[in-house]
Amino acid sequence: MPITVFRHATLWTGQTGQTGQTGPGGPAGLPGDAARPTALAVRDGRIAALGAAAEALTDAADEVLDLGGGLLMPAFGDGHCHPDQGGFESLGPRIRPCRSVAEIVAEVRRYADEHPDGDWILGGSYDSTLAPDGLFDARWLDEAVPDRPVALRAWDYHTLWCNTEAMRRAGLDDSVQDSARGRFARRPDGTLLGTMVEWDAVDAVLDAAPARTTEERVRALTVATRTYAAAGVTWIQDAWVEHDAVDGYLEAARRGALATRVNLALRADPSRWRGQLAEFAADRDRVEAAGHPRLTARTVKFFVDGIIENRTAALLAPYADDPCTRGMPVWPAADLREALVEVDRLGMQAHLHAIGDAGTRTALDALAQLTEVNGPRDRRPVIAHVQLVDPADLPRFAELGVIPNVEPLWLQADPVMRDLTMPRLGADRSDRQYPMASLLRSGARVSFGSDWPVTDHRPLAGLPVAVTRQTPQREPRGGWLPEERIGMEAALGCYTSGVAHQAMADDRGVLAPGQVADLVWLDRDPRACDPHEVPDIAVLGTWLAGERTHAADS
Repeated sequence: MPITVFRHATLWTGQTGQTGQTGPGGPAGLPGDAARPTALAVRDGRIAALGAAAEALTDAADEVLDLGGGLLMPAFGDGHCHPDQGGFESLGPRIRPCRSVAEIVAEVRRYADEHPDGDWILGGSYDSTLAPDGLFDARWLDEAVPDRPVALRAWDYHTLWCNTEAMRRAGLDDSVQDSARGRFARRPDGTLLGTMVEWDAVDAVLDAAPARTTEERVRALTVATRTYAAAGVTWIQDAWVEHDAVDGYLEAARRGALATRVNLALRADPSRWRGQLAEFAADRDRVEAAGHPRLTARTVKFFVDGIIENRTAALLAPYADDPCTRGMPVWPAADLREALVEVDRLGMQAHLHAIGDAGTRTALDALAQLTEVNGPRDRRPVIAHVQLVDPADLPRFAELGVIPNVEPLWLQADPVMRDLTMPRLGADRSDRQYPMASLLRSGARVSFGSDWPVTDHRPLAGLPVAVTRQTPQREPRGGWLPEERIGMEAALGCYTSGVAHQAMADDRGVLAPGQVADLVWLDRDPRACDPHEVPDIAVLGTWLAGERTHAADS
């Protein structure tokens, strides 16, 4: 069995556990490091020894790596992301960096000129704050591409902007009506604007576009998982997988194209979920039958509500800037409860998107019944985002064993928060967003994610926001809602052991003999520098079960 010894490292074992420790961390947070081990040995994909016992294996080792004092720690995980969508963005027009509507239009024109044979032009993700109220006009895109359909996802992936030709191809005209799960934005004269909000409206356009080919999916997944490996990540939760995407994942796994482990969360559709149950079981079983160690399909995804910026997140009280609405629930509560029971009977894990306080309560209420109906088992259900939680519901996460999955890059008063989110919620509810430290103090097991490509996939980019609750410009002074800041070690734990707990991988997420050797080597210790400097730390190497998946010099 091959042996690798890592020497001359600072080791962070991750065994401190999650705490609600507050404050920005920094050099003062390193007590006792001088007595900590500086070597680690790996044998056959698992950690064989630490410290002197690891050093003793040096002569017998097949490989000895000198880490030059860099930090060796458990590899990161991402508990909520969309890797295929992130990969697809790299195949279309590069609109994410654009800082104005004019820049987006110019980039779409450039892409169209370089791809004259393409039929549909699909891309993402544009910044919703670039147009008033997040509403974009089809005629702006018509200036660049009048004769081919263009459909662009917003950064939130709950909204779509398209040109007139895309609406024509989709059979949409001014007579189309909003539904309970979708809204077609209109101009003052009642004509379709070109912005589609939420499921039924977005799908009305995208269903007319050609399906992605298996080859396109493999290319996207190759790019996405290599991107994650370069960020020090070894496990990701794809939190939105349609049935027709499973073949692409299986082919990518067969070709050895997955640079990380991926667990698939198959999306439950409220309009046809009963017919999907056999499909879920079949997709899970054929993924398991393929036997690839980097691919599983053990989870089902439920979108409980939308997002605050579109006024589609479900709130307990009306929106501050529109007292006529409390949001757009995706599932009737009774149907959600019934669907969760049936999915639970399949032995699959539930992963629920819930943003508003009513959405969160609906999700918790539905999960609370599972033990009573189906009996006890190790479920580890996940509620992702938990942006707004009523104080009465906060302790229920720990009581029910529900994992709150939080996206730390959202925990800042950036332009989206200031211009779109806060006006929707009003002052009181704005000051209750993302109660991360409170959840940790309550005993909940928190995991971190990115929702990539919604926000940056890199854990090193998310860490400083969790610790400071500030923008990269260090605003506001002292942090936004500073009582919900957490310490650096607690934040690292959410990205490592917290995600491993979500993945039901109790043999990962900490450095200890017998644990799987999922490791990341950083050139500096995040605990020993200004939190705002953490995104500049280099990922020098990533190992998945002892196999190197990223080397900074390759």
